[in-house]
Amino acid sequence: TANLPPIYSISKMALFQHDTKLKDPFSLAQKDLQNLYEDIKKQLLVSKAELKALCDYYFDGKGKAFRPMIVILMARACNVHSNKEGVLLPAQRSIAMISEMIHTASLVHDDVIDDSDTRRGKNTINQVWGERKAILAGDFILSAASMALARIGNTTVVSVLSQVIEDLVRGEFMQLGSKENENERFKHYLEKTFKKTASLIANSCKAVSILVNSDPEVHEIAYQYGRNVGIAFQLVDDILDFTSSAKRLGKPSAADLRLGLATGPVLFACQQFPELHAMIMRRFSSDGDVDRAWQYVLKSDGVEQTNYLAQHYCQEAIHQISRLRPSTERDALIQLTELVLRRDK
Repeated sequence: TANLPPIYSISKMALFQHDTKLKDPFSLAQKDLQNLYEDIKKQLLVSKAELKALCDYYFDGKGKAFRPMIVILMARACNVHSNKEGVLLPAQRSIAMISEMIHTASLVHDDVIDDSDTRRGKNTINQVWGERKAILAGDFILSAASMALARIGNTTVVSVLSQVIEDLVRGEFMQLGSKENENERFKHYLEKTFKKTASLIANSCKAVSILVNSDPEVHEIAYQYGRNVGIAFQLVDDILDFTSSAKRLGKPSAADLRLGLATGPVLFACQQFPELHAMIMRRFSSDGDVDRAWQYVLKSDGVEQTNYLAQHYCQEAIHQISRLRPSTERDALIQLTELVLRRDK
């Protein structure tokens, strides 16, 4: 049997002993996120009407703004910790905006790679305008994010956020490959998950901490919180591919299997059903592979084990953020781990 992470037995009470009076994290960050999408559109000023339409397409205000919300809360929590009374710096808000731009550019490119036809319940950019223009639009959004980053004028912050773009590309390349050895395969999956999803959250959190505090320990707390929450977020996303209907997700379920991807639930299921190994290696490309793999996952405890693993990462995120001085925003970041685990879309 592969030496995969064990089932984590985590008490719900230990995870979420929070005051019911706590403000919802989204509400708490709402004021700082007002006009976020309008401000992003101002960064995308172009004279060519079609390129503007492409770039504005996903910045319609209907996204969850999950990443900017974490960045805002982390910024304020670090500011309180650093005796700055939680006042948000303009550069910190800029990082929240830049994180959403980088994330959206990666979605545009992902949809081309995956040949997706829906995103957030509407047609993808590549479906509406074609793949070539979609790639160029993603590139343009990234270039606008880089310009906004340069304007902050902090070389350390530029370096930290540049790492995100490198990780996104490396993560996408990792996703295109498979590992023969089962131990390596799980390690490969978690590393790919970090690069494709968690690096952006981890490094954005680190960047806002750098702007207000010179202590490397604080930077590491911010980074580790973002890293652990980001990995947990993606693990839950991988679970939802098996447990949520297409209607609720806004994309077809079993999408990962159809793309040839073996995510956490499949890798855990492979321990109980070794027949999955051959399917994983051929990326579920033979007739009936997707349906058979789906059935094996549902018969196994793969979903449950992936959920326990997500809880483990959330517990570590709580452990990290609890090292900061108490604040409303710090407590909201703790509460956010529960929302990550409970989400159904």
